[in-house]
Amino acid sequence: MSEKPQTPDERFMAEALEAGQNGHPSPNPHVGAVVVSAGGETVGVGHHEVAGADHAEVAALKAAGDRARGGTLYVTLEPCNHHGRTPPCVEAIVRAGIVRVVIGCRDPNPQVTGGGIEALRKAGIHVEAGILEGRAEELLAPWAKYVTTGLPFVRLKLALSLDGRIATRTGASRWVTGPEARARVHLLRSQCDAVLVGVGTVIADDPRLNVRHVEGPSPKRVVLDTKLRTPLHARLVETAQEIPTWIICSHHASAETREALEARGVRVWPVEENASGRVDVSKALRLLASRGIVTLLVEGGSEVAGSFLAGELADELHAFLAPKLLGPRGRAGAVDWCGPAEPSEAPQLVNPTWELCGRDAYVHGRIAHGHPETIPPTRA
Repeated sequence: MSEKPQTPDERFMAEALEAGQNGHPSPNPHVGAVVVSAGGETVGVGHHEVAGADHAEVAALKAAGDRARGGTLYVTLEPCNHHGRTPPCVEAIVRAGIVRVVIGCRDPNPQVTGGGIEALRKAGIHVEAGILEGRAEELLAPWAKYVTTGLPFVRLKLALSLDGRIATRTGASRWVTGPEARARVHLLRSQCDAVLVGVGTVIADDPRLNVRHVEGPSPKRVVLDTKLRTPLHARLVETAQEIPTWIICSHHASAETREALEARGVRVWPVEENASGRVDVSKALRLLASRGIVTLLVEGGSEVAGSFLAGELADELHAFLAPKLLGPRGRAGAVDWCGPAEPSEAPQLVNPTWELCGRDAYVHGRIAHGHPETIPPTRA
């Protein structure tokens, strides 16, 4: 947990970070900005609401109006200096008469030419960078991975009993956790671009994978289905016209079934198989990123969770632990995979956060795949 901000710069940057958590700007990053007048008063707050709308800096400057002149702009990410769907933010900052810009972290996008910091300094504006940098990087982490690796930022969700099970001996899994935990899962869904399950979950549970228990948009729905076994009467298929639904299959899957699914509004994307004859998860992720999926919530089941952990493809874990004992013999636990040879090699959470969701425990944090030193601790 970061320390409470002490200096004025840290305090105003904390306001910008809080603002940056708002909106649904994907495939653009979450960014927040605050304009502080020459007298030290917050006069404008903004965030990037959706792709194509004003960037956070411009939104904050518009809120401030003439009060921005002679003031300081705090922004969580280095302002852009290139033309995209909107004009460069650097130009708006200069026009507004800002004399000082304080930045959380630099732009990691390797495709961006012409640094915003350098352009601001050439315009005579004083620039300071690295204020609450760790928290700014944490806010930016999903997008930073997306633009630097071409892969989505993966959040792996598990709901399990105290003995690590996700269903009873009959296969019943509704509900392992309580309503508060389910509401938190729906909040996670609303914050992600897509939610992914395996075809086994579709056949066993017939989920909707939409957002119902909280306010927010429903994500795209993705099914890993090597042989196209998804039933045509599945609720995901029947509602594909309402919520975008994608199935990723093998190139060898039935062309007839593919046509039937696509006729119902499902998009079917074939990718290569792995050595086990299943959809290659890493190639599926690259496909999703190419379609604008920045953040992906993986909800299971156990084989899918195991594939993501075995491939070191999950960035965060969100586990909900119910105070129940299910314990069926011969059934896989919450994660079905070979696993590490030694405890020291096990994936683990770095600086995990523990909470209570009703009667359930909720632990979440970044995953270090057997190498905890690869993820630095959160910095103030």
